[in-house]
Amino acid sequence: MGDAVSMGLRRPAETRTPRWSRKAKSDNITGYLFLAPWVLGFLGFTVGPMLASGYLSLTKYSGFGSTKWIGFENYSKIFSDDLFYTALYNTIYYAFLGVPAQLLVALCLAVLLNMKVRYVNVFRTVYYIPTVTPAVANVFLWVWIFNLDFGLINSLLRLVGIAPVNWLWDPQIVKPALILMSLWSVGQQMVIFLAALQGVPEELLEAAAIDGANNFRRFLRITIPLISPVIFLNLIIGVINLFQTFTVAFIATKGGPINSSLFYVLYIYRKGFESFSMGYASGLAWILFMIILVITALQFYFSQRWVYYESGGAPTT
Repeated sequence: MGDAVSMGLRRPAETRTPRWSRKAKSDNITGYLFLAPWVLGFLGFTVGPMLASGYLSLTKYSGFGSTKWIGFENYSKIFSDDLFYTALYNTIYYAFLGVPAQLLVALCLAVLLNMKVRYVNVFRTVYYIPTVTPAVANVFLWVWIFNLDFGLINSLLRLVGIAPVNWLWDPQIVKPALILMSLWSVGQQMVIFLAALQGVPEELLEAAAIDGANNFRRFLRITIPLISPVIFLNLIIGVINLFQTFTVAFIATKGGPINSSLFYVLYIYRKGFESFSMGYASGLAWILFMIILVITALQFYFSQRWVYYESGGAPTT
């Protein structure tokens, strides 16, 4: 009787909660060990410096010695600093004109390199090389191209009877010149666009062609909506990258002439490593973080109107 009751109360074998085997535990430990270097690096080189800069932004600190707590005094100084607004304007100008130009050039190159022509792989490699070339080398190349006396562009202008242009030292031209320089390294966006174009179903394009749609209409009505998530991805990455522009201005113009190419991160560098105002520079960095965060959030909000996801249907209007 007792055995029968105990057997009746006993859980069936198939409903028992299985215990982890020794192999499963070993696999989990191995996975965590592989993750550990990235996690430690993220905490030590990203989260840690961010928290430290947040604290330093509330202090007076030269980079040496001890810190002095001053609260939000750095932020009040920033918003009354004329160079802060100059650097912010230059950066917004550069990003909001440079990003659309980069997207357009990268998409056009991707469309051309998606064609079935001979040696297409060679052309893809050639257009991608500037992306893997060190940024400093690219800037020095363009400094020579823009040189007033013997630069390539001015030499070509002389051949057609046009006066040379002082590309990098004219306050009205320097930012468009730097935007033109940024188009040299659109290989990364180009490769992403190329992958997206190759993922567009041929059946849809053929069906549209049968219905009488020409190449441009098929591209506008079918290809663009289908690759809109990739356009959105490149848009976000482009805005973030151009808002953090430093190398181009630091090497080519030093922020001149008359601070017309003084970009935001270059201004942070000047305050932190030339004026030794680390607390002030940390405050500038956190303001830049908040600006990029707000712009990215707005991009995600408005993307619902034009980005098409196959799982979510067409964008709302």
